[in-house]
Amino acid sequence: MSAAPASTHRRRLYRLLLIGGLAWLGGCIYIAFRVFQGLPPLEQLENPPQELASRVMSADGEVIGQFFIKRRAYLPFDSIPQAFLQALIATEDRAFYRHWGIHLARVVKALVKNILAGDLTREGASTITQQLARNLYFGHEVTLWRKLREAITAIQIERTYSKREILEMYTNTVYFGRGAYGLAVAAQVYFDKSPSELTIAECAYMVAVLKAPELYDARQSPERALQRRNLVLRLMLDNGFLSEEQTRKAMTEPIRLSEEPSYRTTLAIAPHFVEVVRQAISRDLRLQGYDLYRDGLTIHTTLNARIQRYAVTAVREHLQEYQRLFDRLWRWTPGLSSRVIEQAIQNDPRYLSAPLQEREGIAHRLRRDRRFVDSVRYAVTRIQVGLVVLDVATSDILALVGAAPEQPGSPYPVRSFLNHAMQIRRQPGSAFKPFVYAAVLQRGVSPDSHLPSGAFRYVLADGSVWEPKGSGEHLGQVVSLRTALQYSINTVAARLVVEYTSPSEVASLARRMGIETQLRPVPALALGASEVTPIELTNAYATIARQGIRLEPRFLLRVEDRYGNILLDETTHRSVSDALPPAVAQQLTAMLTTVVDGGTGSAVRRWYAGPAAGKTGTTNDFADAWFIGFTADLVAGIWVGFDDRRITFTDWYGQGGRAAAPLWGRLMAKIYSDSVLPYRYRRLSLPDTLAPAADTLHPDLLLNPPPDYLPTTPVPR
Repeated sequence: MSAAPASTHRRRLYRLLLIGGLAWLGGCIYIAFRVFQGLPPLEQLENPPQELASRVMSADGEVIGQFFIKRRAYLPFDSIPQAFLQALIATEDRAFYRHWGIHLARVVKALVKNILAGDLTREGASTITQQLARNLYFGHEVTLWRKLREAITAIQIERTYSKREILEMYTNTVYFGRGAYGLAVAAQVYFDKSPSELTIAECAYMVAVLKAPELYDARQSPERALQRRNLVLRLMLDNGFLSEEQTRKAMTEPIRLSEEPSYRTTLAIAPHFVEVVRQAISRDLRLQGYDLYRDGLTIHTTLNARIQRYAVTAVREHLQEYQRLFDRLWRWTPGLSSRVIEQAIQNDPRYLSAPLQEREGIAHRLRRDRRFVDSVRYAVTRIQVGLVVLDVATSDILALVGAAPEQPGSPYPVRSFLNHAMQIRRQPGSAFKPFVYAAVLQRGVSPDSHLPSGAFRYVLADGSVWEPKGSGEHLGQVVSLRTALQYSINTVAARLVVEYTSPSEVASLARRMGIETQLRPVPALALGASEVTPIELTNAYATIARQGIRLEPRFLLRVEDRYGNILLDETTHRSVSDALPPAVAQQLTAMLTTVVDGGTGSAVRRWYAGPAAGKTGTTNDFADAWFIGFTADLVAGIWVGFDDRRITFTDWYGQGGRAAAPLWGRLMAKIYSDSVLPYRYRRLSLPDTLAPAADTLHPDLLLNPPPDYLPTTPVPR
C-alpha cells in the first residue's frame, strides 16, 4: 500500500525536475538569443566602424575645414602622449594589461553593491576594452542586456587586437564633450594645442572629463573640474606613473582652457572655399565608395591660410570705411523701398508657410513691423565683395573671399552663402578692355600708336546707332593706345573693336585667355557689356602675367585616406595652352602698369609701392566696381557691388578705382610686408624695347574703314 504513493511522488519529482530543467534550458537559450542577437558580426570586429571627420588642409598646413557626423581625427599610437595613457589606465582600468577583456573581481564587487542597492545596473565595472566596445557598437543604453553583450564583445576584441591597438582605438573614439571625439580634436577644443603639446596636468584633465564631460567642464564648473583633475593625478601617483614632485607640480598648474580655440577661427576663415572643395569631392567619381563625412579623408588644398586671413582683414577694413560712405550718401525712393519690402515679404517663411487666406494678413503685419522693414533695408544695402588671389606661376587659388564678412556691431545678422568670387556673373565694364587691346596688339599695332579720342558713332546691323560716352578730349583729340588704356577712354576702345579688330575676334581671344562664360560678340563687348565671373576674369589676367600661357585655376592638390594613402592626385596633370604671344603679353603688361602708376587705378599706390599692373572696371549707374591686378607673383581680382541689382553706388564713389582698387592695394601691402611669406618686390615681365610707334594707326590696319576716315594729326609725345 505504501509503494504506490512513493512511486507517484518520484514520478512527480522527476516531472518537476524535467520541467525545471527545460525551463532553465529555455531560459538559457532565451538569454543567449537576446544577448547574441545584438552582438556585432566578426567582420565588424576585424574592421571596427570608426567615423572620422574629413579634414580640409591649407597649403601651409592648417585645418581650414572639416566634414563630419562626429568630429574626429585619427591619432596614431606613437602620437598619443604617454601621460594620457598612464592617466587613462590609472583612472579607468589599473589591471588593463592583466585582464582578457573583463575584470572578474571588479564585476563581482559591483554586482554585490548593485544587489544591495536593488538595481543591477546602478554601478558598472567596465574595463577600457568594454568601454571601447560600448563606444564602437552599443551606445550608452543602461540595460543588463547591453552589459552582457558589451562583456562578450570585449573578450572578442581582446582576442582580435593587441593591447596597444585597443588603447589607440579607444583614444580615437572616446567622447570628450563639446562635440569632440578622440584626443586629437579634444586637445584643440579644450587647450588649442596638438596632443603632443599637452602637459601632464592637461593630460590628466583630458582623462578627468571622460567620466562626465558636461559635469567636469572647467569653464562651467572650475572647482569640480580641478578636484577631478587632481584625483586623476593622485591615482597616477598611486600607480607609480608619477613621482611626488611631478604630482605636486601638476596639481599647482591651473586649468587654462582656450577662450577661442584656433580651430574655430581657422574653420571660419574660408567658408566659401571649403564649400567649393566639398562640392568637388562629392562629385568626383574617382572617390566613389568613400564617405566624406565618416571616412576621415585628408584633403590638401592650394589655399594659403596667412594670405586668406590678410584677404578677410583687408575686406573688413575696406568695407568699414566704404559702407559708412555709402550709408551716408544712399537715399531710398518710396517706389524702390516698397518693391524691396514686398519681395522680402513674399520670400519670408512666415508668409510662405501660411494658408493662402492668411497671407495678406501676414503681409500687412510685416509691412507695419519696423524691425522687419529696417532689417530688409539693412540687408540689401550691405556692400558685397568677391575676391580671389591666384599664384601667377600655377593659377593655384591662394585666397578666396566669397562674401563680405559681418562687421562688428551690426544691428542685424547678414550672412551670404552666395560665393561672389565664383558664382555671380556681372558686367566687367572697362576691366574687359585689355582683351580688346591684346587683339589689336596681335595685329602689329604699337602701344604708342595714336588714335582719335573724341566722340564716336557706329551704325549697328539693325540700323541703330551705338554712341558710347567717355572720350579723352581733355588729353587732346588724339591719344596713344597706352594713354587710352591708362585713363580708360571708352571711345578709343570702341574704335578699336570695330575698326582694327572685331567683337568676335576679341571674344575668341578672351575665351582662349580664360573667360569661359559665353560672350556676346557685339561692339559693346569692348566696354564690358557681357557678364563674366570674377574668378575667370582674374584667371584671364593671370594669362597676361604669365606671358600668354593659360592654366586652369586649381584649388585641390590631393586627397588621402585615413592611413595616408593617396586616393586622388591633382599635382601631376595640368592643362596648359598658349593663348597670347609673349611679346604681346609683355606689351600689354607695360600698358597696364600705367593704369596703376597715375591712371584710373592709382589709388593702389596709397598702400602698395611695389611693381604692379592692373585695370579698373565700372558699369552703368555705378552698379559694379572691379579691379584686377597682378604683380610678378600674384594676381588678385576684386568685384564690389550689391546682391540686389536695384541697389547701386549711384555716384563717383562707385568707380572701380575708388571702390575696388584700394582694397587690392591694402591686400598686397599686407602680403608683401609679411617676412614669413616668400614674396618680395620683383620686376614685371616688360618688353626690352617697344616697336617703333606709328604717328597714327594706318588706314591699312582698318577692318571696317568708315567712308569719311582720314588720318589725324598726332599729338606731341
